[in-house]
Amino acid sequence: MTTTYNCTSEDQRALGLEHAQRAISEKKCVVMPTDTVYGIAADAFSPQAVTMLLVSKGRSRTMPPPVLIPRINALDGLATDISADARKLAEAFWPGGLTLILHAQPSLDWDLGETQGTVALRMPADEVALELLTLTGPLAVSSANRTGQAPAQTAAEARAQLADSVEVYLEGGFRPMEGTEAVPSTIVEATGPVLRVVRNGAVSLDQLREHVPAVLGLGESPAAESEAPETGDAVPAEDATDESVMTSEKAAEDTPQADGTRDAG
Repeated sequence: MTTTYNCTSEDQRALGLEHAQRAISEKKCVVMPTDTVYGIAADAFSPQAVTMLLVSKGRSRTMPPPVLIPRINALDGLATDISADARKLAEAFWPGGLTLILHAQPSLDWDLGETQGTVALRMPADEVALELLTLTGPLAVSSANRTGQAPAQTAAEARAQLADSVEVYLEGGFRPMEGTEAVPSTIVEATGPVLRVVRNGAVSLDQLREHVPAVLGLGESPAAESEAPETGDAVPAEDATDESVMTSEKAAEDTPQADGTRDAG
């Protein structure tokens, strides 16, 4: 039975987190607030649960969800070949509105969709989200909305779209705040030698460059590439939509415009 808990109340929050933890262990989906927008979450290590998440959103396996983590030291357990620049950004902006696309640990037994060996990771700056993640471990999280619809900024908005496909709704009030527009996390692709932004969001390019000056902005190419002759096979970077980025990089969500979430959150 679908239940909503008002997490602005201490008692309701405790009950809601307990129910959400139980639902996650039973391979069901929950909706929780993040620092960007609300996300629909499922056990990242359960193919069944991830499939339920994608079906609830009306999304295919070509758009895998990102994974939210409770602490920065979970990074090495889920990703490999992490560059010094990627670590700098994680240390600077986690918890916060930055998602990093990295090489997934090959030993992990999970199936997030057609990821091409990558995983999109983020640590959200939201107390309720972090409390739940501490109880459950890493969660696959996408923005809590049907694909093509506006991302939910309250649990009530999420429930209007997702209805009974979600077991628990954790209501924490407006995200990011009432009267403001939903802003997704910034997504940085960090699987190659040069970091590059593949979706603009909560963390600006100027902020990123304060820590990693060489990071490329959306649509930018390294100097050597920009000077090379163009070929007929090239696809203009400006033609890439959020959706195509999520498909090719296999890592962007939601939030879509969320996060946590790979439109990520």
